[in-house]
Amino acid sequence: MKKILILFAHPKLEKSRANLSLINHIKDKGNVTIHDLYDEYPDFHIDVPREQQLLEAHDIIIWHHPFYWYSCPPLMKQWIDMVLEFNWAYGPEGKALHNKTCLNAITTGGSKEVYCSAGYNSFTVEQFLRPFEQTANLCGMIYYPPFAVMGTHNLSDEKLNDYKINYGKLIDLLQDNLTMQDFEKKSFINDIPQLKSS
Repeated sequence: MKKILILFAHPKLEKSRANLSLINHIKDKGNVTIHDLYDEYPDFHIDVPREQQLLEAHDIIIWHHPFYWYSCPPLMKQWIDMVLEFNWAYGPEGKALHNKTCLNAITTGGSKEVYCSAGYNSFTVEQFLRPFEQTANLCGMIYYPPFAVMGTHNLSDEKLNDYKINYGKLIDLLQDNLTMQDFEKKSFINDIPQLKSS
């Protein structure tokens, strides 16, 4: 069974109904490490060797975060800047992350309709996440489409429950060799048939 590292970054988790629901639903799954960056590094002093060891010990990396100003919270950005070092994660000798799977799991206050050329955000979520995709590409990782919980401010309890169940299903599928062919030409991993609620 593949080992999954969830790099979780939310500076105000206690106020996030959606993220609490997602994390609480998967926290007891086998071979899943939930690594809460704000809990671990409240002073922003990241232990780079420790983080690199964590990455090396896992097959799948999930950047789980709210969509803050079209990106991630600052501690996750600092983590990327510090941990993914030249000649470790990329560069001529940087092979540590080659062939690992990587994706974003995000929550947005805005609905899917506002993330398009006609919406007030002007661009799609996929376009906003290009820096993460290129980071994964540069590090030789296989980048999957994001798992996205959108419109969180107006989500019913029933819909949020569907999302948390589907996040759990996604973890199971990733551990059981989900491939790129399973969601070819889909913008969100949520849209693959295996994650559709029954």
